[in-house]
Amino acid sequence: MGSTANVALAVVVVVYIVARQFRARRIAGDSRRMLVIPAVLAVLALRDHNLIDHAHRSTSVALLVVSILLEVAMGFAWGFTTRVWRDDSGAVWAKGTAATGFAWVGMIIARIALYAIGSAMGVVQGQGVLLLSLAAVLLVRTAVVSWRARETGPSYGVPAVG
Repeated sequence: MGSTANVALAVVVVVYIVARQFRARRIAGDSRRMLVIPAVLAVLALRDHNLIDHAHRSTSVALLVVSILLEVAMGFAWGFTTRVWRDDSGAVWAKGTAATGFAWVGMIIARIALYAIGSAMGVVQGQGVLLLSLAAVLLVRTAVVSWRARETGPSYGVPAVG
């Protein structure tokens, strides 16, 4: 898959995920299904020959590590700012909040800043960094929301659509 296709895939995934997160949705008991998208993104990222700029290896690796750590933090923020509740029938629901939106804006600003820093240092940053970072944020968010869903006790009087 070419670099343009990787970027297009990342954009489609982000738009899809962001659009879904602000609608109430029922959380299924099996979260393994939600591991498919991060796994595909990670495989595509690791196949990118420009994941590391070989002319600036240590700086490139440092930027990659910071990027992944940023996305892990975003995954936690996203997971903990998502409203999770159990309806009267026992089904668990989730919906993004305004705080989730602010977390996304902060992450986008931080991502642009990291890209600018790398560019100022002459580091060529491939699409693999974006894909691997996106895989990390989705994986952590899924883990946090799944954990919160398991820990959610019965709620009484909470509407099924929030």
